[in-house]
Amino acid sequence: MIFEKVKQLCDEKGVTIYRLEKDMEFSENSIVKWRTSIPSADKLFKVANYFDKPIEYFLESSKPANQEKTG
Repeated sequence: MIFEKVKQLCDEKGVTIYRLEKDMEFSENSIVKWRTSIPSADKLFKVANYFDKPIEYFLESSKPANQEKTG
């Protein structure tokens, strides 16, 4: 979920994941690993600032609230 949101923002901004990692001074493939792991808070905070997004943006479910089951 987090990786997909980062990837989407990269696509919108016209930067690659590799470029983002370089700009953030992260190790190579560290963001790609977010497909299966949870990033540290400090790294996620840096990425949120890079894209001018609140950190909560990356933690929210992409499922609309009206699709939750009721009853």
